[in-house]
Amino acid sequence: MRFNRHRRAFLYALATSPLAPRAAAQSAHERLIAAIQDGGKILYLRYPPPDGLPRARELGRALYALRVPLNEILTSPAAEARRIADEAFASDRVRVAPELAAGESTAERAQAVRRLLGTIPGPGMNRVLVGDRAPLEAAAERRFADSVLPEGGMAVFLPGQNPKLLGTITAERVIASAKARGAL
Repeated sequence: MRFNRHRRAFLYALATSPLAPRAAAQSAHERLIAAIQDGGKILYLRYPPPDGLPRARELGRALYALRVPLNEILTSPAAEARRIADEAFASDRVRVAPELAAGESTAERAQAVRRLLGTIPGPGMNRVLVGDRAPLEAAAERRFADSVLPEGGMAVFLPGQNPKLLGTITAERVIASAKARGAL
């Protein structure tokens, strides 16, 4: 009995000590950034309009500054998407993936994009897909409103047989996170 009372007092003192570690409150966006820093995710970047090149460059710098591991960058054959991908991720790392082309969505194309979303990237790495909203919506079999996935935003997936959407994040949030951490 006496032991329990002392033990409780000790544990209370330990928990309320200013030296005790505190659980850090993290926003959903910070948890998503932490997830992509761990690797093993698919980042679907909805490319911004052509005047979004400076923002794309800043997003790429922020991802690198946050040490987000990227091993494969695939882009739609659309000229705007290729320019954005080249600007954000360095042109020597970017490859064109015809299945990411916008336009008339077919079941075959949706299946090809679903395969890209489901294929696990290299160990500890992430795959980036740069494309328009239509191929993503066809593959994910769901709509992504502008409020959920604006131009320049990213949808983050956990790959697998049924890719799981972990969340979406805007380029501005990624850039702000890098700045807040002093990485940019």
